[in-house]
Amino acid sequence: MDPKPIMEELLRCLEENRPAALVTVTSASGSTPSRPGAKMLVYDDGAILGTVGGGALEARLIEEAVRVIKKGEPFYASYSLNDNDAAGLGMVCGGEVSAFIDCFVTGPELVIVGAGHISQDLARMVKMLDFKVTVIDDREDYACKERFPEADRLVVDDIGDVLDKYKITENTYLAILSRGHKYDQVALEKVVGSDAVYIGMIGSRSKIKTVFESLRDKGFKDSDLEKVHAPIGLDLGGSTPAEIALSIAAEIIKVRYSRGDGEGDRN
Repeated sequence: MDPKPIMEELLRCLEENRPAALVTVTSASGSTPSRPGAKMLVYDDGAILGTVGGGALEARLIEEAVRVIKKGEPFYASYSLNDNDAAGLGMVCGGEVSAFIDCFVTGPELVIVGAGHISQDLARMVKMLDFKVTVIDDREDYACKERFPEADRLVVDDIGDVLDKYKITENTYLAILSRGHKYDQVALEKVVGSDAVYIGMIGSRSKIKTVFESLRDKGFKDSDLEKVHAPIGLDLGGSTPAEIALSIAAEIIKVRYSRGDGEGDRN
């Protein structure tokens, strides 16, 4: 297979913060379907693009690649096979196959829903903390480089439509800071059942109660809603946009290093 589509897809994975591993056969001898230089991209769910020869050998390399993604460390796989081993791995007779599995797992991503003043300060702060920053809003004059020079990605479109298709992983943090009750609820509906490590939503207690009751009426479970940090941020006592942004950044860092134990919720 031409490696260009694989490398283009790898670049897309990096842009979208999707973990992946690249398997490259470095050597092969004996009767093996693999050839040196053959490449295969493996996603975190075990799906693949490309092939390194097929059969049980490829299946074993896929398993290794998924493990590499989870550990975040590259791995050099080498198989020295006798005839019995070879039969199980799709070879006619024994041989040797080596492959390098490189992982591409980017750092944590903060997805900010809403492009208001708090979002501007928050984007600036978390970028200094080595987060990739994505800002989503349906207003082009708000979600723009002039207002968010630190953002890695700006998405201008219907918030619900964007979040419907957005790849949310266990390395994704979500801050819902849109301009109103309606948009916050739409955003929360789309992400509350996701794998995000952190979901925070801004708002008064009465607004949050209303949103949660609406979601319960739509069939969402309390176990899902309990994961939401709302009101968002640690209670640091501040009230300006920058101070609120700081409280959100502090909560995100707390969750990052405790992996979401919930102790940072503001009651």
